[in-house]
This record gives sequence, structure tokens and C-alpha cells, in this order.
Amino acid sequence: MAKPLSDPALLMRLRTRQLLLIDALGRERNLGRAAAALDMTQPAATKQLKQAEEALGVALFARRARGMEPTPAGEVVIRFAQQALVDFGFARQQLAALRSGLHGSLRIGTVPGALPQLVAPALAEFKRLHPRVAASVMVETSDVMLDLLERGQVDLVLGRPTEGHHDDELEVVPLLAEEQVVVARKGHPLLAARKPALKDLTRWPWILQPPGSPQRGRFEAALRHAGLHARLDITESASTVATTVLLEASDMLAIMPASLAAHYGRLGVIRVVPLQLPLQVPAVHLMLLRRRSPSPAAAGFVGVLRELAAI
Repeated sequence: MAKPLSDPALLMRLRTRQLLLIDALGRERNLGRAAAALDMTQPAATKQLKQAEEALGVALFARRARGMEPTPAGEVVIRFAQQALVDFGFARQQLAALRSGLHGSLRIGTVPGALPQLVAPALAEFKRLHPRVAASVMVETSDVMLDLLERGQVDLVLGRPTEGHHDDELEVVPLLAEEQVVVARKGHPLLAARKPALKDLTRWPWILQPPGSPQRGRFEAALRHAGLHARLDITESASTVATTVLLEASDMLAIMPASLAAHYGRLGVIRVVPLQLPLQVPAVHLMLLRRRSPSPAAAGFVGVLRELAAI
């Protein structure tokens, strides 16, 4: 029985053109279109695919009447090819940054609630120390951000761990725990109530984060626990800008971390409803992939964050 090849030996047998072809086939599901996308002839593409399957010792695609269908092994290799392309694109960005006189790039993924107390002060200090690093900030819910981290499209995430992500995959560091509050526009009728109750909230339309976000799930669970089963009138948005604009223009209610509500309150945009929510949302955590070493820029930003949070 032949000894299995080591990873380096197997990678030596795979060619870049084969990975590009597998990625294209994963998208196109058609050998002719995949070959055309790579400026290859179809016979050349057929040969490249056959060689890749022989090197790996598995069939990657099955021919169907309507095109090429990935096998289970093919799905695995497609994901590997896609990740290899993402990593190569990131390396090119780093090289371009170095050529332009910058020292790398930093891609931050964050939930809105981490912006006032973590991202804004940490990034301001980081840019003061490292002005030639190109930084970008993406804002979404934790579940979306963790998927982007998994695919290598952000360097780190400031958010909340979700189901399906485990400690053996992520390095998770708690940074910020704060109260969640109900917010409304200035002059909202609910603000006139002396002591609004939880059941009063169900009478108004809501802006809530999409299903899958920790805040949304915990809020709906809190209502059920209190015996409130009314179907809410919900508009879904993960955008803080969209949320505040909708609040200003309507009688909708929303939930925000206290620091974010205070920020928009200082701008005169919204008010906090005087009601303590029975809502325990996990702290905002710094999350990094264990299997991928952070870039120098990302490691530097983590250092600033840790100093800011005194951990």
C-alpha cells in the first residue's frame, strides 16, 4: 500500500491553474464557461481537472445533463481554492501598501455597539502611532462578521460569539459589557409615560437586527419569558445609520447598547426610554482565528485595544 503524500508533497503536485479552474467550476458549474473565464481551451481545462483529481486521488466533479456538479470532495477543494485566492488577494494588498509607502493594511469587522467605546478611540490612537497603515472598518452583526473572519475578509472581529463558533477555532477575549436600552425619537409618545412597562413596548413598531444576531434572539426570548407573545411589527436592519434615520421619521422603537444610545442622544437624534430591559446580551469580544497568524498591523491594533480595555 502506497504511503500517503505529505501536505507539502501533495501541494507540489497541484498547480495554480488547477486551483483557479476548480474555483471557476465551482461558480460556473460548466467546463466550457469555466475554461473561457480563464482563457483556456476546453480540452486543456479537461486535462487540468483530470490531473488535479489524480493528484488528490478523488473525483471532484460529476458530469450531469446540465453541467458539472461538485462531489462532496469537490466542495471541500472548492472552499480551499476560494480561500487561497482570498489570501493571495490580501498578500497583494499588503505588497501594494508597502510599495506606496504604507506599512500594511488593517481590516476591522465590528458590531455597531463596539464603535463608540472601542473602535473609535482604539483606531484613533492606532492611526496616531501608525499613520501609514491603511485601515478599513466594516460594520455588521456578529454572525455576518464571523463568517467574514472565517473567509479571511477581515483581520479581526469586535462582536459577540454566536452558536456554531467554538473556542478551538477562535481566540476570544471579552472587552466590553454594557446595558442594552430601548430608544425612540425625541417626542415619542412612549416617553411621556411615567413608568412604561415591558408590555407597552409590544404596541409599537420596531427596528431590530436580522435573525441570527445575539441581540435579536435575546430580546425575543425576554418577551416570551415575560409571557408576551404578541407578533411585533418589525423592520429589520443591521445598519445603525438606517436605524437612527427610521427612528427620527417614525414612532418605531429600537434596542442599542447604552454607549451608542448616549452618542446619538448627545447629537439630539434619539432618546432612551426609561425602562430597564430584562435583556442580558454577551459582552463585546475581540475575536481572532487561531489558525491564522494576525498581520503586523492587526497585531498592533490588538495591542492598542488591550491597553484601552486594560487587559
